[in-house]
Amino acid sequence: MAIVLFDGVAYGMLLFLIGVGLSITMGLMNFVNLAHGAFAMAGGYAASLAMQHWGLGFFPALAMAFIAAAAIGAGLEFLFFRRLYRSHPLDQVLLSIGVVFVAISVATYLFGPSMQAFSLPPSLDGRVNLLGLELGRYRLFLIASGLVVLAALLLALNKTRYGAMVRAAVDNQRVAAGMGIHVQRLFFLTFSFGCGLAGLGGALSLGLLGLEPSFALKYLIYFLIVVCVGGAGTISGPFLAALLVGIVDVAGKYYLPGAGAFLVYVVMVLTLLVRPHGLIPRKGLA
Repeated sequence: MAIVLFDGVAYGMLLFLIGVGLSITMGLMNFVNLAHGAFAMAGGYAASLAMQHWGLGFFPALAMAFIAAAAIGAGLEFLFFRRLYRSHPLDQVLLSIGVVFVAISVATYLFGPSMQAFSLPPSLDGRVNLLGLELGRYRLFLIASGLVVLAALLLALNKTRYGAMVRAAVDNQRVAAGMGIHVQRLFFLTFSFGCGLAGLGGALSLGLLGLEPSFALKYLIYFLIVVCVGGAGTISGPFLAALLVGIVDVAGKYYLPGAGAFLVYVVMVLTLLVRPHGLIPRKGLA
């Protein structure tokens, strides 16, 4: 039971790292971005290229993944997404899901349909004995990374001037603009940052989920579940939801392999029936 719980928490942390950027994007701009998985996939491929072809280590490759995904997100936001911020949600869905299929085609053409090869660095490979349990080092690293990102986001959004501007824009864009906040620039930076977080999560998923061209669509439902169950526009909400989804998914596949991931959808439906606005409804971005 302890090992299953540990693996579920590690998986949940990975879902949080990828999904929290989508929560910020949807909560700030009310933009239905179904292309979020494509940015995670871009970060994964950037990290894979950096390690396999450019000789970079694992940790520099993580930075490369964040930068690459943020840059791609910035370009798409400037060229396409900002034109649909005030459009009907159906227009946003059609554009973003179109980006997903284009990304899948491009990844298949450039890298082929097979899974990307990946090997853990020696420092994260193997297991370590902790409190009498043999725990994977890489999963411990995922948990630590998720906690660091959670603390950094809460600190940045609640204790900095940038965070104050974000909260102001979330509450009322017109008033924020009247106070001298450049809302469009804020959207641009926040969208790019959210894409960068997705890319970081995509790179970290190389050692747990694997990476192939269908990644952007295969795991999209999990990212959406994390955001919807946790509460779009919050940080701690998706964190709790990701832990819940990760533990339920791993425990279900271990104890009830016949049900598999079906239990995740059951939990999602029951949670939304009780908390239709998510575990932690948006009140600022806390």
